[in-house]
Amino acid sequence: MSEIIGETDRGGEALFDDSVLRSLDLSRCKLVARGQGYPYLSDSLRARPLERGDFANGYLSLLSQLTRVGDYPREKFEAHFDRMRALPGVYYTVVVEDVDGGRRVVGTATLVMELKFIRGAATRGRLEELVVDSEYRNLHLGSYLLELVTELCRGLGAYKMTLDCKPEVEGFYSKYGYTNEGQRYLTQRFHD
Repeated sequence: MSEIIGETDRGGEALFDDSVLRSLDLSRCKLVARGQGYPYLSDSLRARPLERGDFANGYLSLLSQLTRVGDYPREKFEAHFDRMRALPGVYYTVVVEDVDGGRRVVGTATLVMELKFIRGAATRGRLEELVVDSEYRNLHLGSYLLELVTELCRGLGAYKMTLDCKPEVEGFYSKYGYTNEGQRYLTQRFHD
């Protein structure tokens, strides 16, 4: 079985250092086997940080299965990637790639770390953009990404992690310890 956390392409640039993932204590995870690889992943699937080259590996196409992405050139993707990378400790986008499938990105989740003045200048984590490619669903990759990003948030010292979800998927998140605390998030959209 291959490692569940893959090393980043040392020739490319990662959004964050993969040692952050490798150093996690995954013993609390339901699906991540302790030190023995992830049982629902095949040998060709591995998790790693988002890389600059993932534009060519289908990252935006994957995101379009979740929400509207838009059609924009590689240069815009790379400029945005550089802005995110220039804020170390804030953006942690994890991807699952199919190594045998040409490094195609088949799953992703992003952890955004928010610095707060409350709770003694604490940090809050927020889960964003959890999506698995439609061809790879029912392999528990969503659960795997959720557990991995949750442990990443815990390992980075956040006092809590939150996420927005539609009522119909609340049950999925509750299986992993997320609760509805009765808070309602309101939105004001400035663009479609």
